[in-house]
Amino acid sequence: MDACHRLTWLAILALALASSGCATLGPWSPLAGTERRSIFQPAKYPAGDWNPTTVLIQDANFAAADGTKLHGWYVRHAQPRAHALLLHGNAGNVTLLAETLRILNRRHQLAVLALDYRGYGRSEGKPTEAGVLLDARAARKWLAEKEGIPQSDVVLLGFSLGGGVAVDLAASDGARGLVLASTFTSLPDVAEHHLSWLPMSWLMTMRMNSLEKIKEYRGPLLMSHGDADEVIPYEQGLALFRAANEPKRLVTVSGGKHNDPQPEEYRVALDQFIAALPPLGSGAVRNASVDNSVSALGP
Repeated sequence: MDACHRLTWLAILALALASSGCATLGPWSPLAGTERRSIFQPAKYPAGDWNPTTVLIQDANFAAADGTKLHGWYVRHAQPRAHALLLHGNAGNVTLLAETLRILNRRHQLAVLALDYRGYGRSEGKPTEAGVLLDARAARKWLAEKEGIPQSDVVLLGFSLGGGVAVDLAASDGARGLVLASTFTSLPDVAEHHLSWLPMSWLMTMRMNSLEKIKEYRGPLLMSHGDADEVIPYEQGLALFRAANEPKRLVTVSGGKHNDPQPEEYRVALDQFIAALPPLGSGAVRNASVDNSVSALGP
């Protein structure tokens, strides 16, 4: 059976199950393996430049709650305006973030931790939706302990897939601030944009429903999205922004595509956003189970 006929039969199967009351195929989806390979495209060490010269990098090593050993790049600042966790997109590894880290650290005066999800860079394991969410929580905890602040005082910066991870973390646990660049409403929405003839919302196992989750976040929000984004449509960014609570601001990048660098307009907006953040210690943690203890790592 050729690929076209196979996909047609998958669509018919999904429609048949949906008409009988099954809203999604979940882990039984015949596209599950292809889905994971499409969403997660890690570059494992030694791929990339691991010795950047434009910014002073420190290695961060820690573990997720399930024991998976993780790695990130940490850039300290002597007098940071804020402490940020940077969550990258679905491809590559932290080595692609060297210039972003330099700008965040020097231009915006942030102490930053950039995380490689499990299976990326020097991090162990294989990426899954649940796994990368665990990884982000472990990274936030490491950064909070490193900087001697509550976890709720970490600013979350997410690009593309990392935006979905950041929204989940902010919605569940709170954050001092949330910054999203080129972020989707949900993974099935992105898939259906590119494969409109297939019922991807029924076929996909992963959701990352940022459109619903962002309604639970109540804190400062800065978003940017290019109106020529060929990967995640600008309309999804608008829908996500409209669903979010105040205070919020959207920077529309005229003619901007998915991987284009941020313009000066965005840099000014980010500086203003940082200046207006609530004072340290005022972050609201939405989940009482989060460990906020402090012991003696896109946009």
